[in-house]
Amino acid sequence: MHPPSPAPTVERADDRHRYEILVACRLAGLTAYRDHAEQRVFYHTEVDDAFAGQGLAARLVEEALTDVRRSGIRIVPVCPYVAKYLERHEEFADITDPVTPEILHWLKTELRTLT
Repeated sequence: MHPPSPAPTVERADDRHRYEILVACRLAGLTAYRDHAEQRVFYHTEVDDAFAGQGLAARLVEEALTDVRRSGIRIVPVCPYVAKYLERHEEFADITDPVTPEILHWLKTELRTLT
């Protein structure tokens, strides 16, 4: 009999502007963000193929959004996965802002300065 796998953990990595989900101390996935005033703009979510089908993306996004709520700021779901998650989880609707052309322009500029 194999010992049970350790539960996945989610950590906020502020220096890399992302939340990471770890399984047995291995990076399994991430959701990336940039902060704009009082908004956390999520723009990309991915889970490594080796960890696909385990519900890790949903867990990662749920914990990230819960952390945003605790931080007292708002969510902007540019990332399609985060947007779809929010459609199914109305408990975050009160802290979700729409994706606007202004936000998209700001994000594009912000990400361009990093490359």
